Order: sequence, then structure tokens, then C-alpha cells
Amino acid sequence: MHKQILIVGAGFAGMWAALSAARLADKNQKQPVDITVIAPQPELRVRPRFYESAVPTLVAPLQPLFDATGIRFLRGTVTQILPGSKNVDWTDTSGENHTFSYDRLVLASGSHVNRSLVAGAETHAFDLDQLESATVLENHLHSLATHEESAQRNTVVVCGGGFTGIEMALELPTKLREILGENAKTRVVVVERGPQPGSRFSEALSEVIVQASEALGVEWLVNAEVESVEANGVTLKDGRQIASHTVIWTVGVQANALAAQIDAPRDRQGRLHVNSELQVVGHEDIYATGDVAYAATDDKGNHALMTCQHAILLGKFAGNNAAASLLDVAPLPYRQETYVTCLDLGAWGAVYTEGWDQQVKLTRAEAKKLKMSIVSELIYPPKADKAVAFEIADPLAPFV
Repeated sequence: MHKQILIVGAGFAGMWAALSAARLADKNQKQPVDITVIAPQPELRVRPRFYESAVPTLVAPLQPLFDATGIRFLRGTVTQILPGSKNVDWTDTSGENHTFSYDRLVLASGSHVNRSLVAGAETHAFDLDQLESATVLENHLHSLATHEESAQRNTVVVCGGGFTGIEMALELPTKLREILGENAKTRVVVVERGPQPGSRFSEALSEVIVQASEALGVEWLVNAEVESVEANGVTLKDGRQIASHTVIWTVGVQANALAAQIDAPRDRQGRLHVNSELQVVGHEDIYATGDVAYAATDDKGNHALMTCQHAILLGKFAGNNAAASLLDVAPLPYRQETYVTCLDLGAWGAVYTEGWDQQVKLTRAEAKKLKMSIVSELIYPPKADKAVAFEIADPLAPFV
């Protein structure tokens, strides 16, 4: 009788979990194992690029890859996880409800921006969180050209100075000039609660962010927090107001709500605590990966971040270990001791760092070239060739 591995989600972690599980099952065929993915669409949405232009094109099809590697895809949304009976309830695209029974579950359902913590943010703010919402933002920016010239029209407020906020903010001066004209007096403001731009990063990285921001004319309001978002702008907690037709929300990322359906410890972002094999604590049949996993990357106290860099390798280990547990194969403990960052800084260039202490190694054009290579090549799915895909899906294969 075939054993069943179910992967929930087809993002970076889910795709690689499926390929890694299929790879190990293909190598050990004494026990037949079926791998199934349930997700809203058979495509990888390249979320790290959603600050760019032509957002709807930033996807990669997965069905040919799944067909080539023997992975079954079910188009729909998982609504309920039932660990006691090892079932999930899911709804297909026509609205019909189904139940799927699993032997091993890999939860790779990702994360979302939480805008409910600040009044008006859900109604009036834009975000880059999902393909649909990033497309809405892009269309809105283009629509600004139809509005009358005003400071409110020409001002964009970015709430949050993390990686997403920085990449969006520093891309905006170029975007706005393209939309509103080279001579438009545009203003981009980043609202950051830290004491300086990039204060949560290393001093060297922060200095580069400051330099690029100044060169592009991006303002930072530091030691500042948003009190509310209105249709005509934002009000800060100190009472200051910024008039703007465009407020972009980039903070408050939380693990997908499905993680809360599993009775297990979670961190403040809702991520499930996992052991070195990526099994959810207290649930040996359930593996968490990507943005829903709180996973140690090494023995130095570092944990995986909500980035595709970590999601890719987390996915490979989770899929491998889920299959290994059914095939009587030794699992591979997850380790990802190498950590790099490559941050796009708009027309100024980019910055590349190495290590958890973020030592700056490349800047400007050199770093920009590397950034483009990473986001347009390295993180994309492999071609729909079984041998090629399985070689890359090996958790121990070289990876950045």
C-alpha cells in the first residue's frame, strides 16, 4: 500500500520539499510513496521581486516540473488540519470540500503581512505581500499620473525599514519619475521605529543604506511609529501627519494561520518550533518548513529567517526527512550555517554581505549584478527534467 506525503503550499519551501521527497522516494522504491502538493495554483510566485515592475509576470509554472518528477498537484486551499486523524480538509477551485489522508504532512503554507494592528491599515494601505496585492499597488502607482499635480499625489510613505521596505523605498524614486515625469517633485518617506536607517542590521550595512538613501533622496523618519492610516495619508504616534495617496505597509509578518491549528509551541511570529529534522515539537508525523518553521540554523543560536534563502534549504531538508521517515532511511539534520544578504538599493546599486554579522563584501554595480543573478536565476525552479531537478533537490547539494 502506498504511503502518502502531503505538502501544503507551493512556495519556495513547498516546491523544494516536494522535489526532495520525490527524489528520495525515487531512490528507495521498495516502499511506494506518493507525494501530493495542495496549493491555490501550480506556480511559484517570486515574492522577493514584488518591488519590481510587471509584477504579474513574476511567476514560474510548476506543473511541467511536477509532471516530470511524479508529483501530484491538487489545486485548492487547505482549510483545516486534523493531526489526530492525520487528515486535512481542503476546498477546490469550484468550492467543493474534500478530505486528504496523510502519513506525513509537510506544512509549507508561508506567511502574510498583518495589517490589523494599526487603525486604517487594512483599508487604506497597500502591500507587497502577495502577487495580487503587489499588482494592486503597481496599478495604483501608474494611476497617479491621472491625478492632479499635488504634494499628496507625489508623496509615498513606506511603513517599515526592513529589507522589504528598503528595497521598495529605494526603487520608488525611479518608478515615480517614470510614471509622473522626470521633473515631478516626488517624495519618498520611510517610517522606521529604530533610531537610524537600517538600525536592526550591522553598522557597515546600515551605513551603506544611509548612503544610498541620501543619494536617491529617500527620507527616513526614525524613532517613529504609525498611529493610523487614512485615505489621505498617515498619522504618527507623535501627532505628525504626512499627506499621501500611497501608503505601503511592510511590517508585521506572521506565519500562515494553519500553523495555529497544530497544538505545539510557536514563536511570536506564529512559527512552529521544530527539531533538527524539522518535525514539529510533539508531532512526529508533521514537518514544518519555510516561513512557518522556527528552526535553528546552527549551534550558535541563529534561527532561519522568513526569506527565500532559508525557505529553499528548509524545504529540501523537510521533504527529504518526511520521506526518510517512511523509507527507513536516516534523516538529515537541518543546518544552514552560511548566511548572506543581497539588498537591492534601486538606481544606486545594491549591497552584498556575508555572515550573521553582515560584513559588507560588494556594493553598487557589482552587488547589483549579483542581486539580479540571484533573483532572476538562482531562486527560480529547475527545468522540468527529473534528473536535473533531483540533483538540485538533494539537501546536501551546494547552495548559497
